[in-house]
Amino acid sequence: MDLYPAIDVAGGRSRLVYWPGASAGIGSPTDRPDRIAERLVAQGAKLIHLVDFDGARRGQPADLDVVGAVAARVAVPLQVAGGLEDADHIRLAFAAGATRVVLSTAIVERPDVLRECVATAGDWLAVGLDPRPDRLAAFPWRRAAAPTALGLVEELAQAGVHRIVLSHGGAAPDAGLIASLVRRGDLDVLVAGGATDLDAIRRLRDAGVGGLILGEPLLTGAIELPAALEAAA
Repeated sequence: MDLYPAIDVAGGRSRLVYWPGASAGIGSPTDRPDRIAERLVAQGAKLIHLVDFDGARRGQPADLDVVGAVAARVAVPLQVAGGLEDADHIRLAFAAGATRVVLSTAIVERPDVLRECVATAGDWLAVGLDPRPDRLAAFPWRRAAAPTALGLVEELAQAGVHRIVLSHGGAAPDAGLIASLVRRGDLDVLVAGGATDLDAIRRLRDAGVGGLILGEPLLTGAIELPAALEAAA
């Protein structure tokens, strides 16, 4: 299982200060995303996941300068989420230095736009879902009945989407849903969050998850990146 450190960006800065040596009083804290990414890559990160919180609120990219700054400092792929709502937004993200993009669930309600996004990004595109044990997280669906998570994944697969990012609103990941998606064999399943210790990382690895996006535990030092990488291997 791949492990992707995540940096949540707002106002051009990381929403969490990174100071992995805080408990020992060593090193120095920073909220600069490019410096955080540089330190994470030095510890073994093979991809950095950036979340544009301002963009997510506005419905359009807002921190592409941060993407560019990170891309200029580290030589690993960058996966960008937040505020990417159409193919033009994806092109802007790629131009800034993104390697992969993650669209929100809302894209499913715009099938024509989704097709254009798939044509623009191809295998470098993912769609984020927020499933709960018996439903999807609240969303203003335009259709008569809200789809199930598996039904929505089927729609996405038919549209040419091959990568899904599952978040869980802070709850534990839905093991049953993950198993169902992994069994498909035609999806790259990534899980965002839901791992607060090394055992949780190992459980996701053993479930067949393709990648784990992990933010706060790494930035606060609750989990050290080298140990997390070892647990994911």
